[in-house]
Amino acid sequence: MPVKLNAPQAASLLPVSGIELGFAKAQVRKPNRKDVLVVKLAEGTAVAGVFTLNRFCAAPVVLCKEYLAQQAGIRALLVNTGCANAGTGEDGLSRAQQSCEALADLLGVNKNQVLPFSTGVILEPLPVDKVIAGMPAAIANLKSDNWLNAAEAIMTTDIVAKGVSKQITIDGKKITITGISKGSGMIHPNMATMLGYIGTDAAISQTALENIIQYAVNKSFNCITVDGDTSTNDSLILMATGKANNAEIADDSANFVVIRDALTEVAIELAQAIVRDGEGATKFMTVRVEGGKTEAECRKVAYAIAHSPLIKTAFFASDPNLGRILAAIGYAGIDDLDVNNMQLYLGHILVAEKGGRAASYREEQGAAIMQESDILVRVVLNRGSTDCTVWTCDFSYDYVKINADYRS
Repeated sequence: MPVKLNAPQAASLLPVSGIELGFAKAQVRKPNRKDVLVVKLAEGTAVAGVFTLNRFCAAPVVLCKEYLAQQAGIRALLVNTGCANAGTGEDGLSRAQQSCEALADLLGVNKNQVLPFSTGVILEPLPVDKVIAGMPAAIANLKSDNWLNAAEAIMTTDIVAKGVSKQITIDGKKITITGISKGSGMIHPNMATMLGYIGTDAAISQTALENIIQYAVNKSFNCITVDGDTSTNDSLILMATGKANNAEIADDSANFVVIRDALTEVAIELAQAIVRDGEGATKFMTVRVEGGKTEAECRKVAYAIAHSPLIKTAFFASDPNLGRILAAIGYAGIDDLDVNNMQLYLGHILVAEKGGRAASYREEQGAAIMQESDILVRVVLNRGSTDCTVWTCDFSYDYVKINADYRS
């Protein structure tokens, strides 16, 4: 089961004026499950996106980048689960284009105003006929309060749907933010095998929105890892409809930081939910590296710890085999690291200092902390003033089983 994570209640996911969502059961891969999602956006909605850095990126990612660059005014999103439409060459691009054209015709917009997204099995052709056949049903149930159904419609190996809402006040106007995400395995920085959609009714300029999404993703989805695999389909989309009627926020506006931080908080909650629902996860680990010269070297250390199968399996077993963490720090790639000048903490317990085991550390202290479901690993490098935080989970028997049976 997910680590301290429950599916949100439908009523807790607040409608965002200018955004409607509808789903269908199109049998893309499995019968009787929500697998096609249509998101309709009010005219004038500002849209920004960030995508996977995998060079084998999926056909819908290629089209999304192309259509966003054209600045035609995005009016709809189309998502299918069950098939990633990745590793499918020109045929995959053609099928993604067909799906955009079909939805555009039904909604009365242009095809380059529809962004496509797919998630599921790689190297298989998209059953575009099934996706298209499901569109009328999805359009028929377009509603502003359909966020939970939308979250369920984009799941693959996820156990629970992921969504969060937040409201703030700017210049006397109530601003609503609601987001959903999916992801459970094939999760690694530079996004993940994840899809994320965050909408707000705030009025935000296109330039400001693009700056916000870059900031938010680097504080959230680019700080999570489950298994070290970067997917072909990662996409995060930020939508601002302007329906709250606040004065448009530019990147030099007094309220820019307020809306940026609120959107980032939602992104962080969605990102952490993905790790808590990591395939087979039983532990949620926060890896914090402090006192680095640069953020880059802090990330090197954090990811070395968070990616290590030896460390992740030890956490699953609740075994305080903490020398594995020291080994990961040592091979992280900081050539001039003075290991005699750093400290390692497990929770609040000092484990290692001066190049070895701390004199005050007792095995039973580590064993007690390892029994917890939420665990902090803290590394103090004492080389500077920079820090970073990464979230990860353990490796259990179920991780292997889930991935061994994924196509079954």
